[in-house]
Order: sequence, then C-alpha cells, then structure tokens
Amino acid sequence: MNVNKKYQEKLVTIPEAVSKVKSNQKVVIAMAASEPQGLLHELENRSDELENVNIVSCLMMGDYNFLKPEMKGTFLNETWFYGPADRENHKHGNVTYIPNNLHEAGMKKLENDNLNIFWGTATPMDENGYFSLSLGLTYEKMMVENKNTMVVLEINENLPWTLGDTQVHISQVDHIVENTVPLIEVPPIEPGEEEKKIGEYVAEMIEDGSTLQLGIGGIPNAIAHSLRNKKDLGIHTEMFTDGMVELFKEGVITNQKKTLWKGKMVGTFAMGTKKLYDFIDTNLAVEFQQGNVTNDPYIIGQNHKMVSVNTALQVDLTGQVCSEAIANKHYSGTGGQVDTHRGAQRSEGGKGIIALRSSAKNGEISTIVAELPAGSKITLGRNDIDYVVTEYGAAHLKGKSIRERVDAMIGIAHPDFRDELREKADKLKLW
Repeated sequence: MNVNKKYQEKLVTIPEAVSKVKSNQKVVIAMAASEPQGLLHELENRSDELENVNIVSCLMMGDYNFLKPEMKGTFLNETWFYGPADRENHKHGNVTYIPNNLHEAGMKKLENDNLNIFWGTATPMDENGYFSLSLGLTYEKMMVENKNTMVVLEINENLPWTLGDTQVHISQVDHIVENTVPLIEVPPIEPGEEEKKIGEYVAEMIEDGSTLQLGIGGIPNAIAHSLRNKKDLGIHTEMFTDGMVELFKEGVITNQKKTLWKGKMVGTFAMGTKKLYDFIDTNLAVEFQQGNVTNDPYIIGQNHKMVSVNTALQVDLTGQVCSEAIANKHYSGTGGQVDTHRGAQRSEGGKGIIALRSSAKNGEISTIVAELPAGSKITLGRNDIDYVVTEYGAAHLKGKSIRERVDAMIGIAHPDFRDELREKADKLKLW
C-alpha cells in the first residue's frame, strides 16, 4: 500500500468533511484537549441545512457557536462530562448528560445507540501510515474501530506523539482534514491554604511504593506538592497532569514498585499545559491505554497499594458523595470516580479517598451536610465509601456504622457548622 497516496485520496477540506453530516445523525467527538476544534467551529455553518444532529462529547473545552441558544433544535450536545461552556448552554436546552462510569461509557454507547460519525484528532502520519491519537484514548480508539462509524481525523502538527495503544493506520480512516492550531491548555490551579492542608493529610496516607490516581484542580495540585518526600511512587490514572511531570523529574515517581506496567506511567488522556504535552511526546515512560482498561476496577485493583484520590461537591454524614451536581443543577459528571474508588479498595493495601474543602462560598455553606439537597445525584454511594478528607482531617468510614460515621464526619466538618450538624443529626435520628 502506498500510504502517502492513500493519505492524499482521503484528504478533504474542513467544510467538505462537515458536509458529510446529515440530519438526525450522531457525531462522536474526541474528548477534552483532543477535541477537533476546526470541525466543531465549522459545524455552525451547516445550521440552515440540518436538524436534530447530536454531538456526543466528553468534557468539551471550547465554547462553540453551534451550541448557542438560537441553535436549539438543530444541534444537541450529549455529554459524558460537562465542560466549562456546557453548564451555561444547559440552560438553553442545548446540552444533556449521559450517566456513566468511565470504563464502560464508550462500549455502552456503541451497544445501545446508533453512532454515525467519529471526529478525532491525531498527529501527522509517519512513514508507515500510522497516526497517534495523542492526548486522548478514553473511548476514541473504540470509535475508530467501530465498523459502522465514519472516521474523520483532524491532523494537528502541534499534537505530541504518544505511545501505548494510540496508533491508528491510514486504512482505518475515511477522511482526513488538516488544522494546525494551538493545543487546548489548562494552567494549574494554585492551591489555597485549605487545599494545602488537605494535601498534607492525603500525603500522610500515601505510603512509599504506592500507585496513584490523581485528578486536576487545586486539591490534586496540593497533594502532588506534598508528595515530594515520597519514594518510588507509580502512576495508574485516567488523566495525566502537570503535577505528575514535576514528581517524575524529581525522582519521586519511578514506577518501579508497580504491579502492572512496571516502569511506566499509565493513563487514558492528558490535559494540562505545554510542559505536560512536551513531556509525554515519544516518552517511553508514559503509556496510554483505552479507558476500558485503565479504569476497569478489576485491573486497578491488581496494583499493590493503589490509592485513588477524587474530589466532591458535598458529602453527607453517612458517606454519600455528590460530585457532579448541586441539587438539580448539573455541574460535571461521574467520570472515573466510581471506577477508581472501587478499584483502589480491591487492591492489597489500597485506599479510596474523597477530598474536599469543608466549606464553600467563602465559608458561607458547609460541604459536609446532614442530608443532601433534594435532587442531588449520588456519585459514590455510602456502601462504597472509604476515606473522606477535609482540611480538618481524615474520616475513615469503611465498615463503620452510621453512628460512627456521623461522629467522624462532624469531626472533619468546618467548626462553624459542627453544632448545626449535630442538631440535624439528632432530628434525623442518625445517631
């Protein structure tokens, strides 16, 4: 096969690729920093010709015109995880959430829905006809391999070539467009004093030789900073972040004590800054695997001393965790929280940790509540909970009675709300 000839045969302009979309179809796009910016920006130009087109996404980072209020009825974003613009566009009726656990999201969608087109991003092709899917492998490879889906790749010369299961051959692609644009970057959030204290508590719980799953935000950044005196840590995560780069360069992350993929950091997507993207480019110490692998609780549980750290919006006194919505106002999504929290507890010496500040809105409200507000979505049930950490300490709830849990949770609540929580616990006869 002459791969360069095949490439030219499949190369089209962005408008030509978007013209393949028909009314009543579903178009799956690559997630987060992998999203095809050129194709998505072009979509609004088809608004007069189309109706009832669903874009299936996950953590969409751009604010695209095809989801503006006037586009209602033409385009709908079905998403596994709300991005920054989705919370606003939801008000217009242009966004809807797909309940899921990350490790099975792609397969469930393929098995139970009719998906017509996949839009992904990839590096330029090598001399053997292969592309790298680069920053995202959560469900993207699965969509490429689905025989009933038209595959369109947006080639961006700025994307890093990543290793693992990221390779796709020209023969698997229907159309190619070229669009070299700056990569989507998310600067690290500088942790505040509360986050730093949480980071210290969590770091105390992580033993040398542990394998970690960390997310993004002020709390995970604070945890990463507090881990600098640890030894031989490993990474088995859903998301690669900037904080992991620093720990690797300082010799804290060696991956030498890992049970699986020894010597390698393993994850399913990356989102951060150019520092992260440069680090993972052709880095033999970094391997991408599909989300149904990295986030399978059974696989996670095979890691020795696996520690999963996730954040939440609210936790009630019995250990029910709400991480994706504030009452009926949807905020983010389940993502891999349930996957990794359960998986870590399958591990010998493992821990599942939920970390959050004890208050919100400048101390006006408690995030530790006697009962979750009406309409709240339970991300992690109390049957699955292990540890909850705030800036006031760690509550170990696994195997504990409701009475013991209430006492432990009040102990890590903000002092300004503890008396109120005790009174509410009495009224609810929780102890």
